[in-house]
Amino acid sequence: MVEGSMTQGAGRGPEVERTATLRDFRVPAYVHEPAPHAAAGPPPAAVAPPSPVAHTEPPAEPHPGSVPPEAFPDGPPDGYTPTERDLPVIRRGDTLQLTPSATAAPAAAEAQAAGQPAPGPLYVVGDVHGYLDELLDALRDQGIVDGNGNWSAGNTRLWFLGDFTDRGPDGIGVIELVMRLSAEAAAAGGYCKALLGNHELLLLGAKRYGDTPVNSGAGTATFQAAWLLNGGQKADMERLQDHHLQWMARLAAMEEVDGHLLLHSDTTAYLEFGDSIQEVNDTVRETLTRNDPDEVWDLFRKFTKRFAFRDSGGVQAARELLDAYGGTRVVHGHSPIPYLTGEAGAEDGESGHGRPLIEGPHIYADGLAVAMDGGVTMAGTLLVRRLPLS
Repeated sequence: MVEGSMTQGAGRGPEVERTATLRDFRVPAYVHEPAPHAAAGPPPAAVAPPSPVAHTEPPAEPHPGSVPPEAFPDGPPDGYTPTERDLPVIRRGDTLQLTPSATAAPAAAEAQAAGQPAPGPLYVVGDVHGYLDELLDALRDQGIVDGNGNWSAGNTRLWFLGDFTDRGPDGIGVIELVMRLSAEAAAAGGYCKALLGNHELLLLGAKRYGDTPVNSGAGTATFQAAWLLNGGQKADMERLQDHHLQWMARLAAMEEVDGHLLLHSDTTAYLEFGDSIQEVNDTVRETLTRNDPDEVWDLFRKFTKRFAFRDSGGVQAARELLDAYGGTRVVHGHSPIPYLTGEAGAEDGESGHGRPLIEGPHIYADGLAVAMDGGVTMAGTLLVRRLPLS
């Protein structure tokens, strides 16, 4: 089991204090819209607190100063709050600790039957959010990089599930590491690939459009304000270059590998982009190529939705995605496991007390969904794990 280091390594800069636990969820209120497949009526009695579908109490006030004035030039709309303090959770018993399965992946069996070399082992990485040192520690623990941070895993296949920047100290360093490992892995007969996350869309939008007003669906907003609100780091913006932007804009939105449907966000919004993986990826890339701020904001808005696979409607939502795009299990990041399992603790988590105990990925929705975001932004764990899981 991998525990990412929670301090900066020697010579890598000062120790970074994380933001408060629940304040990591500084996102517009629409991300908690009910999933389209959720069953009507109140959630099961054992689920506490109730989901946003049934929640009737007024939302908590946002943390003072958390909404920059430029976010809503005409004033925030009624009911808008960037911080939901009544985040839904699922029962701890609804999730299972996962360990690598000894069963050979389907792709390996097919390759052997065809007389071809079997593909290397498959690994996935959850949300990194700028925590470069923790990422290097986790990759070293799995034998994927050596002591110098160079690829040492031969024909291993490695997938990042998105969200490389924001909140942590070195988002650009993370991007550059992934880009470098991609070249080194290819030279060694393996590969290192990455998916597009909502924070990549946010950084792209902040760089391209700045304070240009966009129609957010909840009033007028700007990418610049939303980026700052969601943990945007000045140092990342200062170091951001054209080749970083081009790399992010070409990332796939989803992929199916060895029966695993890899996504960033636990949402069914991908179904709006196409009937196949290729169509979805083409739609997303073409949207970014057209360079229309309102279209990119709508893309960002849909990528921020979450919790589609939890509660009574989760199984149906996961099956619909798998039926449309293939695979037998969805593997996603985006929604931190500490919130899915109720391990988040108190909001003063930045004091170092009540650290979430996240020992590995979790499976839910009757075994159809796996969550990989270990909550590194809230002193949790940066997860790097081998697939398949059992």
